[in-house]
Amino acid sequence: MADYDWNEQHRQQVLQGRQILERTSASLARSNQIAIETEHTGHEVINELEVQRESLLRSQRRLENANDDLSKSGAIIRAMKRNVLYNKLILIMIIVMEVVILAGMIALKFM
Repeated sequence: MADYDWNEQHRQQVLQGRQILERTSASLARSNQIAIETEHTGHEVINELEVQRESLLRSQRRLENANDDLSKSGAIIRAMKRNVLYNKLILIMIIVMEVVILAGMIALKFM
């Protein structure tokens, strides 16, 4: 009977070891599946980030072009303001000259 108990006990240990091995294998399979899914998700994220990067670079180029255009526009507006100021000064000088000429003519007529 002792031999029977030993065989039964040995059989139980083997069954427990097999169950542990099966649970460990299942756990490893789940872990492997999670790792594969995580890797797939990582690839998708990397691809999406690349698309977003390209979009951001295009936006940056458009903003740089807009900034250049604004700088050119600012220079044109400053030149226009300067020309308006020059035109006003010339007009004032013409008016002053006309007043002086008119005053001279009046002075000559009454003298």
